[in-house]
Amino acid sequence: MDHNYYTSRTYGPFDSTSRDLWVNIDQMEKEKVKIHGILSNTHRQAARVNLSFDFPFYGHFLREITVATGGFIYTGEIVHRMLTATQYIAPLMANFDPSVSRNSTIRYFDNGTALVVQWDHVHLQDNYNLGSFTFQATLLSDGRIVFGYKEIPVSVTQISTTNHPVKVGLSDAFVVVHRIQQIPNVRRRTIYEYHRVELQMSKVTNLSAVEMIPLPTCLQFDSCGPCVMSQIGFNCSWCNKLQRCSSGFDRHRQDWVDHGCPEELKDKICEKNVDTTEMPPHITTAIQQTTMRSRVLTTTKGAATSLLPTSVPTEDDTKIALHLKDNGASTDDSAAEKKGATLHAGLIVGIFILVLIVAAAVLVTVYMYHHPTSAASLFFIERRPSRWPAMKFRRGSGHPAYAEVEPVGEKEGFIVSEQC
Repeated sequence: MDHNYYTSRTYGPFDSTSRDLWVNIDQMEKEKVKIHGILSNTHRQAARVNLSFDFPFYGHFLREITVATGGFIYTGEIVHRMLTATQYIAPLMANFDPSVSRNSTIRYFDNGTALVVQWDHVHLQDNYNLGSFTFQATLLSDGRIVFGYKEIPVSVTQISTTNHPVKVGLSDAFVVVHRIQQIPNVRRRTIYEYHRVELQMSKVTNLSAVEMIPLPTCLQFDSCGPCVMSQIGFNCSWCNKLQRCSSGFDRHRQDWVDHGCPEELKDKICEKNVDTTEMPPHITTAIQQTTMRSRVLTTTKGAATSLLPTSVPTEDDTKIALHLKDNGASTDDSAAEKKGATLHAGLIVGIFILVLIVAAAVLVTVYMYHHPTSAASLFFIERRPSRWPAMKFRRGSGHPAYAEVEPVGEKEGFIVSEQC
């Protein structure tokens, strides 16, 4: 399915709108503009920032985001090392290191209806000579997202992806908790990316801007009638157990599956006859606007291959599962989990065999101790360590660990000989 969540408008350096979309933080109230001291002096760090308003992102309302030094905002609830993989708002994600320059800062401003995060004069760690970058991301309370670019010294397509992914766009995902049957009380979280917006990097230039406008989603409907009758480009279904409208692909995927919502009939008739008049005026307006907008973004299909990262895999961009099955994401164990289960089973079998060997050795030892004249006892007595040959070691660089084996005279043990 082709899910459309945003439309975009790109403004070039000679368009007056791009200048209007740029927020001049220097002219804002100084007490409201905050410079993050830790982020401005470190590399590959991220910090939580609380919002003073509800920000709708893919239909979900956020009150907390994570600002990263690498030129992006992480929107997930679970903070982990692989922040660059998914669930991000990235005006320009790259290997920026604010600590390499005293002029580099990361500032943010919240006026109650918008949050502006600005990366000021930041340099690439692996290519400082390219110059400094200054850009910002603005999150508005109505769900719009604006990327503004003031200083872009080189083409973004020339930035190396060797040590860090380079991305411009949006991404969202849902988290599924898998139970590991072989290990009680242990669960594994897997992140499934269900949509990604990839903007053209060639459009990112000095004084350019990109405005992304959210489209209606199933989550905004709060009753059965408007949900099942919606015509917004999604197959919206109503779940009676959760009293929620969803396409099945959003951050509430875990609850949707756990409560058996996919099993409910998709064409289930609501308790009352559905009429379009039941739909709230703001929803009707949003639907009308949706039909008029041109959907210019490249969206991600449900196929697994289309969800792979487009950038070169890096150390912090390859360890999260980013895939969906052809018929949608499932909470069934993935291939990796099945492989892990096989490894756990093999480990248990190996431990069991080791215990058996140790128990057998103990029993044999006890038997030989109480029966010294038995064949087994005599066999080991004849081959006790005191009857072993000695190994002669030679020390020195480039020499093998041992040189030769020779029979023992009256001396026992290891003999170290010097090279002549």
